[in-house]
Amino acid sequence: MSHGWGYGANNGPEKWGEDFPVANGPRQSPINIVPKEAQYDSTLKSLKLKYDPSNAKGILNNGHSFQVDYEDDANSSILTGGPISGTYRLKQFHFHWGASNDRGSEHTVNGIKFPCELHLVHWNTKYPNFGEAASQPDGLAVVGVFLKIGAANPRLQKVLDAFDSIKTKGKQTVFANFDPKTLLPGSLDFWTYDGSLTTPPLLESVSWIVLKEPISVSPVQPHKQ
Repeated sequence: MSHGWGYGANNGPEKWGEDFPVANGPRQSPINIVPKEAQYDSTLKSLKLKYDPSNAKGILNNGHSFQVDYEDDANSSILTGGPISGTYRLKQFHFHWGASNDRGSEHTVNGIKFPCELHLVHWNTKYPNFGEAASQPDGLAVVGVFLKIGAANPRLQKVLDAFDSIKTKGKQTVFANFDPKTLLPGSLDFWTYDGSLTTPPLLESVSWIVLKEPISVSPVQPHKQ
C-alpha cells in the first residue's frame, strides 16, 4: 500500500480511494454545510471543554500540516457534552490551510471556503487508547474552527512563532504551557454530523462539531512585526 498521499494531481483526494477504499464510504468528511438545511436538535447539550495547558508537549511538522500534541493518559484535557456521550480526551490539534486566502478549509459553508480550519482531535475514553478509538464508530470527536482574514489574533501568535523551528517534515520541538481553549471563538454554537477523518486513513469514526463562529487571523501575522 502506498502512503504517498497528498494534495497534488497524482495523489490528491480523488486518488485516495485507490489505497483507502473507505474513501467511498457513507460518512466521509468534509462536507458542505448548508445552514438552512440543518435541523435543530433540542437534545444536544452545550459543549464543555476543559484543557490543562501543562499537557502540551510538542509541536510537529508531519509533512502535510503541523500539529500540537498533548499528554492524554489522564482526564485532564477533555471534551464532554454536545453530540457525544462520555468523556473524550484531547490528543492533538492541527490546522489545514491553502496556498491562497480563498481556500484552505476542509469544510465549506454554503459552498464558501475559508482560508484555514483548526481541528482539535479527541478520543473516547471508553476505549483503551487513541488507536483503538479511531477504529470505532463513536471513537473520535473533532472540534472544527474556521479562520477568516481579519484582525491579528494574539492568542494564535505563540503557535505561529514556533513555525521557524519546524520548517521541514519530521521536525519536532517542545511546545509547552498552551491552552487551546484560547483559540476558540466567543460562541460555541455548532453544527454536528457523523463523519470521518479528512485525511488518510479516512476512518469513519468522527463526531464532527463544527463551530459556527470563525476566529480571525491577519494575513501578515505569521511574520513577526
